[in-house]
Parts: sequence; structure tokens; C-alpha cells
Amino acid sequence: MDQRDIRANCQTYLWLLDSCLTSGLLADCQKLHGRILKVGFDREIIICDKLIDVCFTSGDLNGVVKVFEDMPERDVHAWNKILSGFSARKMSKKVLELFSQMLAEAVSPNEYTFANALRACNNGGIDFGFVKQIHARIIFHGVDSNPIALNPLIDLYAKMGLISSAKRVFDNLDWKDSVSWVAMIAGLSKNGCEGEALHLFCEMHAEGTSLTPYVFSSVLSACTKGQLFETGMQLHALTIKQGFSSETFVCNALVTLYSRLGNFTSAEQVFSKLKDKDGVSYNSLISGLAQQGFSDRALELFEKMQVEGLDPDCVTVASLLSVCASTKALHRGKQLHSYALKAGMSADSIIEGALLDLYVKSSDIKTAHDFFLTTQNENVVLWNVMLVAYGQLDDLSQSFRLFKEMQVKGLVPNQFTYPSILRTCTLSGALYLGEQIHTLVMKTGFHFNVYVCSVLIDMYAKHGKLDTALTILRRLGEEDVVSWTAMIAGCTQHDLFNEALKLFEEMLSRGIQADSIGFSSAISACAGIQALNQGQQIQAQAYLSGHSGNLSISNALVSLYARCGKTQEAYLVFNNMDTKDSISWNGLISGFSQSGHYEEALNVFNQMNKVEVEPSVFTFTSAVSAAGNLAEVKQGKLIQAMIFKRGFDSEIEISNALITMYAKCGSISDSKRKFLEMAEKNDVTWNAMITAYSQHGDGLQAVNHFENMKKSGSVPNHVTFIGVLTACSHVGLVNEGICYFESMKKEHGLVPKPEHYACVVDLLSRAGLLSRARKFVEEMPIKPDPMVWRTLLSSCIVHKNIELGELAAKNLLDLEPEDSASYVLLSNMYAVSRRWNYRDQTREMMKNRGVRKEPGRSWIEVMNKIHAFFVGDKLHPLADEIYEYLEELNNRAADIGYVQDHNSLLNETEMEQKDPTLYVHSEKLAVTFALLSLPDGIPIRVMKNLRVCSDCHNWIKFISRISNREIVVRDAYRFHHFENGNCSCKDFW
Repeated sequence: MDQRDIRANCQTYLWLLDSCLTSGLLADCQKLHGRILKVGFDREIIICDKLIDVCFTSGDLNGVVKVFEDMPERDVHAWNKILSGFSARKMSKKVLELFSQMLAEAVSPNEYTFANALRACNNGGIDFGFVKQIHARIIFHGVDSNPIALNPLIDLYAKMGLISSAKRVFDNLDWKDSVSWVAMIAGLSKNGCEGEALHLFCEMHAEGTSLTPYVFSSVLSACTKGQLFETGMQLHALTIKQGFSSETFVCNALVTLYSRLGNFTSAEQVFSKLKDKDGVSYNSLISGLAQQGFSDRALELFEKMQVEGLDPDCVTVASLLSVCASTKALHRGKQLHSYALKAGMSADSIIEGALLDLYVKSSDIKTAHDFFLTTQNENVVLWNVMLVAYGQLDDLSQSFRLFKEMQVKGLVPNQFTYPSILRTCTLSGALYLGEQIHTLVMKTGFHFNVYVCSVLIDMYAKHGKLDTALTILRRLGEEDVVSWTAMIAGCTQHDLFNEALKLFEEMLSRGIQADSIGFSSAISACAGIQALNQGQQIQAQAYLSGHSGNLSISNALVSLYARCGKTQEAYLVFNNMDTKDSISWNGLISGFSQSGHYEEALNVFNQMNKVEVEPSVFTFTSAVSAAGNLAEVKQGKLIQAMIFKRGFDSEIEISNALITMYAKCGSISDSKRKFLEMAEKNDVTWNAMITAYSQHGDGLQAVNHFENMKKSGSVPNHVTFIGVLTACSHVGLVNEGICYFESMKKEHGLVPKPEHYACVVDLLSRAGLLSRARKFVEEMPIKPDPMVWRTLLSSCIVHKNIELGELAAKNLLDLEPEDSASYVLLSNMYAVSRRWNYRDQTREMMKNRGVRKEPGRSWIEVMNKIHAFFVGDKLHPLADEIYEYLEELNNRAADIGYVQDHNSLLNETEMEQKDPTLYVHSEKLAVTFALLSLPDGIPIRVMKNLRVCSDCHNWIKFISRISNREIVVRDAYRFHHFENGNCSCKDFW
């Protein structure tokens, strides 16, 4: 045409521009643009419109603006073209500037204009007020029922969380296309309304609207979020029926659904059949595998994804980092860190959080701190992770430094910040700092946040401030199982077992389903008060709730049955446990020890050592306690050697147990030596030593230790005063004992318990002050319990006070009609007073009521074997030799002044009719056997389950003199150390 000098017209240039655009000849387009400018066709609207397309395609955005501004006339079509072009490039600010300019030039927008403007708002950072103005203009221009204009508005409102506004717009549409339905379904899903999203999909399907892959993708995502997995699988069948089973969007949603369900067989089947796998396909499966702990498969797919040239997104890398963090695979995590750096995603906030979490959970706190300092996002989550890190190290100073620095930088703590610092206060025992954080929680309005409150309740409960914890719990507006469980566990931890069980029942009555911690705490509370039936009921509830295999519940059950003395049941639960930890073994050992099954406790301890389970401080404490109660001093020393070997010899709890063990075994010198060796002593240490001296009749030393305890700064408690009052009672320090009793409330703020009143009654009545003891009982501010009356009755026997004894016996039998000791004491009182008829009546009443007397028993260890004896016992293999030697000992004792007390409990007729050997008490037999069996110089240690009688006490004094042996007898009340004809009790017991 040029050669023939034929002038091209507007249509010619339009065809040429179209042809070059279609062929991708952008350079030729630019040449044509120059020719158009020369010939003056740049004023033609149709040419300008095409030139805008050319400039957008070539990326010449300045050219776009210039062509647009030079247009002689700009109609709504031109404006929409330029708005659409910039919107496609996510240049939201430019789109909204042009939109405002269009309105200023009084160009009337249509539905496409509003759609472009709203899409620009959808890119974020736009004030809600501006969105409302656009919505108002949509209504003003009469397109408020047009889906083209309103579909982006539905999507925008949903993304802003204004789901009710989105619903109103959706309901106002004249007709709904598939985009409308997808926008609304996706919006409901994103805002936690998964059920409504599914209902809307059913409505869409019922109306006959064409289903699209995007609709299925949205509704399947809703099923995943709402855990509506069965419905999701039904929708899978529908996608196959609709022919969308190989669509990438649909398959990706299905992979996510099955991954969240944990059905990786189905997830991988969908994934393998997907022809066009994209990054989302891989990312969905990798993230699912990673979250479920299939780290090897996740990493394998990660490598395959890279081989295929697909780029993992930040969520995928973060998921893989989480796997490495949970498995402490630090080396693999560092490799992922390198990949993130190379891929340019290390500055992403999700990646930064995952990397910091990796280093913290791998206990590489230095690297975590160094990485934290290099992070580019001032993100409160990162600060929270570092607070958790220092909390793991119990580094309270660093935690508080970080917390203060965070506030200086202007970062506002959130509901996860406060729990992190509060947990550190709890672990470090820094309640006073925790209370300061609580004040900040109140100021910042987080005191109504359930998560924050649950941690506050846990902190106060663990530190014994249960009233404060309960106040927070009662103030909660939401029924939160974690908060209730923390409260119940706190009560159980501080031995408030009844309160714990009441709270547990209240929690269930409120419809709150207990978790495994709640069930285990409640069962532990039952163990604390030996409430076997209630514990079994809670066990049944736990099983019905699906917690039958939980380790913490099984451990609590082991402890419950062991503490209640149900050895077979305890072993049954223990043996049925798939996994056992040290707590499982400790539950058996401590439970058997506390229920009096000391031999069983030591057997379990030995089994634990055989299977090489590492014992803890608690294990050794329980084992030492069992050895002490059995008076197994050899076993106790063997355990002490194991303690020393494992480096636990400086643990204060174990040292306290050893003091008590040696005292119970009769070796007060070893108790004293252990006490003096301790670098640190607490109130339990002092109490153990005071009680030890009291049991061994050294009242003056007990009182001296009490005074030293107060000087040391240790605070006396109820246990301390039982030891001191008993010590005063055993050595006749009446006035001192009364002063100590009165000081409990006056000086130490302690309200005396029934056992303290019983000690005072014992103190007065042992000293023969029975009238004063009676008056004290009558004036007690609490109702006397059986211990008080039993103590008074026992002293009436010694002092032969029949009137007061009968009063004490009447009250005692009313309170404990089935206790054999009450009848025996009353019978003995009549016997020593020579009232044989009354004695016989008491025995007959005991027989008629079916009450059986506990037989007296003594035992002694000889050559690593326990030998037990009963009164008149002739079952021992050496019985003949024992009785023969006993007669010899009696004769030798008589030669130096021993006179047997024949008339204590039997009348003359009975003494004449009965074989005298039938009434030989068990302690005489045990001592005689020991003298026959043990080499000279070895102390004799005899244990007796009842109180030693006056005749046996007197006899052993003489035997210690003629045999020149130290004899130690532990009866039900105290220790008697016999040596050279004297007893440590000075005949006052």
C-alpha cells in the first residue's frame, strides 16, 4: 500500500495492531504506534482502545496512562478497560485513583466498573469506610442486584469477617451465577460456618445451578475445616459423577480433606491420579503428612516436588520445619533453613516462626536467640516463642528482660504472651512476679480470656493459693475444661482431696467432659482419702469416655488400688499397661508403703531395679520409708548405698526419709549423724529429728531441737507440735508441754487438731493428773475423738481410776463399737482392779458383738530372716530350746531381784489351772531366741505390734544386765533402749 501510495485508513491500522498482538510482534506494534501518531489517528477512540491493549501487553504502563489521557473522549468502556488492566496487575492503589477520577469526571459507572474497584479493595489495606461508599454507589446506580457487581462485594465482606453483610448482599441478588454461590460458600467456610456452607451447596444443587470445580473445591474445604469428613467423602463420589474427579482444584481439596482425616491411602490415591499436579497439590499432601508425623514420606515428596520444578510454598516449608522440631531433627531442619534462604522465603513470618520454634524445641537456645535477633518481622509470635524458650530453661530473668524489651518496642502482648511468662513464673516458683503479670493482665483486659485464665488458675493452684484460683474460675464466663482441670489438680496436689472431688462432680454436672488429666487428678484424690468405691466409679467414667489406655489414668489407678491395700487389683492394672514409666512403678511402691504392705513395696522396688528402670528421688524416698516401717535396717542401708551411687545423697527429701528410717530401726545415732551431715534443712528435717528423739524417749533432746528449729528460721507446723508434745509426755514435762500447746495458736497461728488434744490428755494422764485431764477433755472446743478417749482409758488402767475409765470406755465404745482395742483396754482396767466379773462381762460383750482381739506379736531379724512370735508360741522350730533357755534366764533374773508380775490380768484360779507357758508374751520369746542365735556384742532389736506390758518391760531390764547386751524394743508407741539394767524411758512410758 505504501509503495502504491495508497493511504491506510483507521481500519487498516486497527487490523494491523490486532494481527501483531495476536502474533506477539510487540516491536511491530510499537512501530505502528509511531505511524499512527504521525498520521493523526491517535485521536480515534477505537485506535486508542487497541493501543491501550498494546501498552498493557508490552508492560508499558506509562504508555497506557498517556494514551488514555490523550483520548478525546473516554466512555465507561474505556474506563473499565484501564481499570481492568491495572486490577489484573494487582495495582490496587492505581485502580482506586482512576475510579475516583472517573467519578470526579461524572462518568457513570456500570457493574463492570464496580467489580474492578471492589477487586482492588480485595487486595487488602483498604479502609472499610471506602468499601461502604462503593456499596452505596452500587445501590445508587441501580446495580445492587447484579451479580457481576456484587460477587466481588460478597467475597470482600466475607474476607473482612462481615459474614452477615455478605449474606444480605447474596440474598438480594436477582439471579445467582456459579461465581455468586462459590463466593458465598467460600465465605461461610472461611468464617467458621462450615455447616451453613454445606447447606448452601445443597440449595445450589437443588436449584439446578451448574456445578463447577471451584464450587466443589470450596465446599470440600468447608468439610475439611468443619471436620465433616463423612460428608466430604460423599462429595468425592459426586465429583466423580460430575466428571470433575481429575480437576486440579477439586483434587487438591480432596487431598487436604483425606490428609486431615489421616487417611493417607485415599489422599495418595487422589494425588497419584492427578495428571496436572501443581504446587498446591504437593503442598497439601506434604503439609498433611508432616502434621500427622509422617516425616520421611513428607520429605520424600518435598524432594520430588523440587525435581519436577515446582516450588514449595511457605506453608509447606513451615510444616516440614514443624516435623523437624517435633522429632528434634535439627540437622534436617538446618537444611530446610538453607533452602528457605536460597528460595528467598526466609523473611516470611510463617517461616521465621517455624525456624525459631525448631531451634527452641531442639534446645539450641543460643542459635534460637541469634536467629531471633536477625528476624525482619516485628511479630509478637516470635517474641512469644522466645519467652517459651527461656521458660524451658527456667530462666526467669531473661524471660522478664525479653518481656520488658517487647513492651519498649511497642509490641502489644497477646493472649499467648501472658501464659508464656506466667508458666515460667510457675515453674520457677516466682509467685510474686506472677502476681505482677496478673495485674498487667487485668489492665490490658485479658482477664476474661479463657486461655490466660487457665494458666493463672494453674499458677495459683500449684502455689497453694487455691482461693484466688477458685475466684478466677468462678468469674469465667465460659465452661473451660482446662481451667477446671487445673483447679482440680491443684486441690489434689495440696491434699484437699474432698474439695477436688466436689469440683470434679460440679464440672461434670455443668456438662463439661473431663479430659485424661481431669480423670487422673480425680482418681488421685480418691487415692488420697482411700475412697475406693468412688475411684472405681470414676474409672468406669474414664473408660466410657475413651480414656481406658491413658498412661496418667492408669498410673492414678495403680496408686489408688495400692494405697487402698488392694494388691491384686493394683498389680492387675500395672501388668495390663502397654507402657510403664517411673511414675507407674512409684505408684506401686509408695502405695504399698502407705497402706502397710511394706514387704510388697520393697519387692516392687527390687523388681524395678532388675528391669533397669531408673529410680527417682520419689522412688528412693518411698523405698526407704518401707524399710523403716519394717525395721529392715540392712535393707535400708543397701538402698542408701544405691542412693549414694546415683548421686541423690544430697537430696533433702531422701535425707529426711533416712533420718526417719534409722529412727524407726532403733538407730538414733545414725539418724543424728545424717541430720548433722545435711547442708540444708527444712521443716520436714527438723520434724523428723524431733519425732525420732520423741519416739526414743529423749524428750529433752526433742525439746532442744524444737528451740533450734525456731532459731534456724524454719516454721513449726502441726507435725512439729505432735512430736514436741509427745516428747514432753514421755518424760513428764507437763508444764512445758502445756506451754507449747498454748503457743500453737498464740505464737504460730496454728489451730490444734484432735491429735494435739490427745497429746495433752496423754501428757496430763501419764503424770497422774487424771482430774485435770478430765477437765481438759470437757473444755475442749472440739468434740473429743476416739484417740482422746483411748488415751484417757489407757492411763486409767495404769492409775486404776475405775470411774473415769468407765466414762472414757463408754464414749470410746459409742464411737468405735467394732474396735477390739477399746474392749481390751476396758477388760484390762477391770483386771488390774481385780474386778473379774466386769472383766468377764466385757469379754462376753466383745464375743457377742463379733469383735476379735488383735493378737500380740513380736518379730526379730536373725541371719537375714524374720522370726515372728505370738504369746505362748510353740510353733518355732527351736521352741523347746527357747523355753528351756527362758526358764534359765528367769532364774538368773530372779537371783538379782526380778519378781514376775503374776496378777496383772489373770485371777488366782486361772493362774493355777492354766499352763504358765501359754501366757509368755511374744517379746520375751523374741529376746530369748535372739540371745540364743546372735553372737555376743550384737545389739538385739525387737519389734512389737502392741504396747509392751510392765512385766515384760521390767524383765527385759534385768535380761540386759545379766546378758550384758543392748536390747532395743519398738512397741506400738515408742522405742525402749535397755542397757545394763536400765531403760531409756526411765520407766515412764
